[in-house]
Amino acid sequence: MAALELIRRRASTSIRRAIGLTPSRLPPCLDPSESYFPVDGISRIVHGDLSSMLVGGLGSLFFQMLHPHSMAGVAQHSRYKSDPRGRLLQTANFIGRTTYGSKTAAHADIRRVLAVHQAVRGVADDGETYFANDPHLLAWVHACEVSMFLRGYQNFGALTLSKDDADSYVNEMSDLARDLGAEDPPASVRELDERLESYRPELRLSADALVARDFVTHGYMDTAAQRAVYRLLVDSALDLLPPWARELLQVTTKPVRGHLFTRPATHAVCWTMRQIIPPPTRVTLPG
Repeated sequence: MAALELIRRRASTSIRRAIGLTPSRLPPCLDPSESYFPVDGISRIVHGDLSSMLVGGLGSLFFQMLHPHSMAGVAQHSRYKSDPRGRLLQTANFIGRTTYGSKTAAHADIRRVLAVHQAVRGVADDGETYFANDPHLLAWVHACEVSMFLRGYQNFGALTLSKDDADSYVNEMSDLARDLGAEDPPASVRELDERLESYRPELRLSADALVARDFVTHGYMDTAAQRAVYRLLVDSALDLLPPWARELLQVTTKPVRGHLFTRPATHAVCWTMRQIIPPPTRVTLPG
């Protein structure tokens, strides 16, 4: 048993390093009065399932790049091509500290993100100015992330979420969005879907987004096996997007291949990853 546990730990560290994460999770805050997110909330379940979060996270990247102002900020102010693992680590740490951390730690991280965003401003390819802390743009990024994280878990997560669970997740995440300054964040799945639809007139595949789409599609994995798994996750992530978003991205999916191979294979990868990096169990508070 000790040998098996050692193998599991080494495999866990290897997987986390391959995708750019720290070797181990941050310890969670379990005090309901101190925790930023509810310790018994659905957000901790969704965000704790690394495999489905990888699929949802990729879907979120594809979705976000469709807004030319959001994409301009990334293209002009980030090092996503030269340091993709570093950017992933920053995002993962922010999600981890807000989801599992104390109110003090979460608010410190939120202030840090807002301070960094103060410098992320410029002119997009349409001649319009953009600003990363614009409440309207923050609301777009938030809606993309919540939608894709939720759909990723619903499709590949460890547990089956009820409709109430899904609505609770969106509602829990709205508090974080509000603290970040997002404009009127949605509090239910219906409101979330409506919000994403409302942005459609603003969306297109800009030149920067085309470059980002191809970069994310091909990835940055080192070995042939890692690249094969990554491509599988990319295909599953694109399947999470609504058809109109895939059309704007100018990507096509193959429904028959998805049904017969991509989805079953992704389920197998997610199941395997959960054996190596088990997701947290849901906390039940007394009373």
